Amino acid sequence: MRGAPIRVLLAEDDELIREALVGLLERESDIEVVSAVRDGRQATEQALLCRPDVAVIDLQMPKLDGLGVIEELGRALPDCAGVILTAHGRPYVLRQALTSGARGFLAKGAPGTALADVVRRVHEGQRYVDPVLAADALTTPPSPLTHRETEVLLAARADRPVREVARELFLSPGTVRNYLAAITHKLGAETRSEAYRIARENGWV
Repeated sequence: MRGAPIRVLLAEDDELIREALVGLLERESDIEVVSAVRDGRQATEQALLCRPDVAVIDLQMPKLDGLGVIEELGRALPDCAGVILTAHGRPYVLRQALTSGARGFLAKGAPGTALADVVRRVHEGQRYVDPVLAADALTTPPSPLTHRETEVLLAARADRPVREVARELFLSPGTVRNYLAAITHKLGAETRSEAYRIARENGWV
């Protein structure tokens, strides 16, 4: 005898994509979409009302991003398995997704049947990382920054004042500026904020 269908909440801010994903999932006899929402805040609110078995969450959404949704659901509904949908396999995103408590990590361009399969897997307690995204993460080149440069960039972030960074790291402001200039040059960036973004996207900080 067939058991109850897997109850799924879907959060995706693009209406066309959201409708397409709902259509794909509802073709499956063992899956029921109990709510489909357009932003992260709605996702957490509806999850508390509907109590889904699995939450399929777009990484980038208004009001609260996918990682924030997964973290909130982990606290409020620990039995709900989270799946992150993304177009990018950046290493730091993959690490953050798994750290946030997500059970699945799937590329938006994956075959239509893949999402249903991932929903079933995470509902059974398994983990799933899209092999294309995993390959992207694993093939990222090593960091060109030294340990000290990485430390300075982590402290400085995109726009923290140089004097604050200098005090924290027990360096002179001039030394911090020299490090930041070297970092920016190594990463082929025009500004410190661009250098920080590049380093973040590649998982170097």
